[in-house]
Amino acid sequence: MNRESVASSNIASIGYDEPSQTLEVEFISGAIYQYYNVSKALTEQLMQAGSKGQFLAYQIKNAYPYSRVG
Repeated sequence: MNRESVASSNIASIGYDEPSQTLEVEFISGAIYQYYNVSKALTEQLMQAGSKGQFLAYQIKNAYPYSRVG
C-alpha cells in the first residue's frame, strides 16, 4: 500500500486502500498498523486533522479492528 508522509510528532505516513477500506499507519517508531472498515470520509478527516495522532487515538484506534503488520 502506498503511504503519504504526514506532518506529525508520532505518525510518519498514512495510506488508504479504498476497495478494502483499510487504513495503514506507519508510526515514527517504525511500527505499522492496519485499521479495517474505515470509511474514505473518516480517512480524509484524519488527513486534515490538526493533530493526526489525537484524531487517530480518539476517532479510530478503539472504534475499528486493527492489527500490527510491521
